[in-house]
Amino acid sequence: MNEEMLERVYQENLEERIIAYLAKICDFSYEKAMDLYYSSKLADKIYLGKEGVQYLDYKVLAQILLETEKELPD
Repeated sequence: MNEEMLERVYQENLEERIIAYLAKICDFSYEKAMDLYYSSKLADKIYLGKEGVQYLDYKVLAQILLETEKELPD
């Protein structure tokens, strides 16, 4: 496995953990948590690897999403 492929697998696992954690702490369905995550600016930052944000803990990232993106859909 090359470095790019490893990074992609890591990112996919990170996204899954963030979504599952959002569903748990917000008492959302998994689908609603997915919508919340993928409509966020944070998802773009993680995808693009901006600012090294993708290396933070998934719980920290979920809290950042909830605290900084108030305009997300209900």
